[in-house]
Amino acid sequence: MNEEQNNINLEVCILAAGMGSRMKSTKPKVLQPIAGRPMLVHLLESAQKLNPKKIHIVIGQGADQIKEAFADAEINWVLQSEQKGTGHAVLQAVPAFSPNSRVLMLVGDAPLLKPETMQYLLDKEADLSVLTVDQPNPFNYGRIVFEGEQLRRIVEAVSYTHLR
Repeated sequence: MNEEQNNINLEVCILAAGMGSRMKSTKPKVLQPIAGRPMLVHLLESAQKLNPKKIHIVIGQGADQIKEAFADAEINWVLQSEQKGTGHAVLQAVPAFSPNSRVLMLVGDAPLLKPETMQYLLDKEADLSVLTVDQPNPFNYGRIVFEGEQLRRIVEAVSYTHLR
């Protein structure tokens, strides 16, 4: 599938409802500055280079502040009124997706993700592709749990001793 065919019905969904408790700030996590601009600005700029048909952003904690910071942007805002995890955030967004669209799901706290990496995921001929990283010390990060090559579940950051 070439890039033009792949992106013709592309929608991007950014998960930005997290509380950001590790940030030790009252400011929403995606509004934390990186190189002088909110984290979400960097991710949006990269995503927009793919020319998506729509951009959805799931918001929760600090929703009004986030919407205000991006008042001029063409964004479909999806409210996750109760933060019940990443999977729940995705479920809140699903009704907003157009039929027959490909959806690129991004996490709002990954401001350095390059458009080329996003395109790499889109170029995979699969129903689901997940970009992961193998951290030597993954303290406080969620986990991707595999059985062999099969993704089994995504687990929020808690105690992981039972996953080893």
